[in-house]
Amino acid sequence: MKKIAVIFAGGMGQRMGGEIPKQFLKVCGKEIIVHTLELFEENKEIDGIYVACVSEWIDYLNKLIKHYSINKIKRVFAGGPTGQDSIFIGLSEVKKDYENAIVLIHDGVRPLVSQKTISTCIDTVETYGSAVTVTPCYETPIKSDDGFIVSEIPSRQTMYTAQAPQCFFLNDLYEAHLKERKENPNYDGIVDSCGLMLKNGVKSHLVEGNRGNIKVTTFEDYCTLIGNLNVRDYQTFINLKSNVDS
Repeated sequence: MKKIAVIFAGGMGQRMGGEIPKQFLKVCGKEIIVHTLELFEENKEIDGIYVACVSEWIDYLNKLIKHYSINKIKRVFAGGPTGQDSIFIGLSEVKKDYENAIVLIHDGVRPLVSQKTISTCIDTVETYGSAVTVTPCYETPIKSDDGFIVSEIPSRQTMYTAQAPQCFFLNDLYEAHLKERKENPNYDGIVDSCGLMLKNGVKSHLVEGNRGNIKVTTFEDYCTLIGNLNVRDYQTFINLKSNVDS
């Protein structure tokens, strides 16, 4: 069965501010979306990549794809008004080419997921039918019903932070979207694929991802990404130098 990455980069990044969509901001001399696409290009198990993009930026993205020789791209298409709409459009595009597949839903502005995480997600879907990337909750979680007073402190041992990719069989996720769009066309209360599937009775399997796999939402995230990418590149340099010296 084919393994397909569906990347949604259809937003304008209003919380970031600025005229350039956040996925096209440069880090270490390269656009964030390119860093993300290269991760799935490099993974030997990924057969194809579908990208939802801001319509006005599709031509620019296609130029980047050609420039950086990202050869697994199957389609670049306009995203929808929300992230879930973009995912649904992406699934619809994949269904034009495949009767079924393993789909990995991933944020275009989450460019630090590890190759190990991608491969483990694929293995987990093949075994259990679903895989949601998470990291353990290292901070103390606090619940407040009114936003002013602490209502509850849940046990940290049972709390996780959801990341991406979130992975399912194409037909399962597509059917869940069709049902939701009929009953709840605005996806009210649905924040991600895991939540959509849970609403449809699917308890997704956890895959512990790498902690640095952040999503760039705010300017502070952007600064963190710059630091993380520089550290990754520095570590690569150290590893290469060690191999040469040994």
